[in-house]
Amino acid sequence: MKQKKINKTNVMRLLDQAKIEYTAHTYADTDAISGVEVAEVLGQDPARVFKTLVTVGAGKAPEHYVFMVPVAEELDLKKAAAAVGEKSIQMIKSKELLGLTGYIHGGCSPIGMKKQFPTTIHMTALDDSICPVIFFSAGKIGYQIECSPGDLAKMIPLKFADII
Repeated sequence: MKQKKINKTNVMRLLDQAKIEYTAHTYADTDAISGVEVAEVLGQDPARVFKTLVTVGAGKAPEHYVFMVPVAEELDLKKAAAAVGEKSIQMIKSKELLGLTGYIHGGCSPIGMKKQFPTTIHMTALDDSICPVIFFSAGKIGYQIECSPGDLAKMIPLKFADII
């Protein structure tokens, strides 16, 4: 079966410019909303499909941080804060996401944000038996990127930690 042509997102163009191998997927023709539903539509194990979460530290000059966790999991704010050296962090408000990152809720990608924030991905992404490739947002609702964690690390500085 021939795959439907996918319109390129900015994330895909950035990957192309960097000569990073990836596969683009779309689920735009479905009612999938949650990350688990997206994984199901794509026929993937939810452990390989990652959501991108943006947080803010509680310091006097608040820093922002990006975390990537499998879609069926929840970010552990205490572990995440420890991973980035903060006393505490909290999720940013949904209405702040677009202005801060250039992305909307449900279409936030770790690649191509207005500013590159420190990014931490859950350590299961290092386990080739679980995640030889991972899936994450292509920067637009209905689109996902499939690539290796190593290739993602060529695009953005990544830290791996237990954050769930």
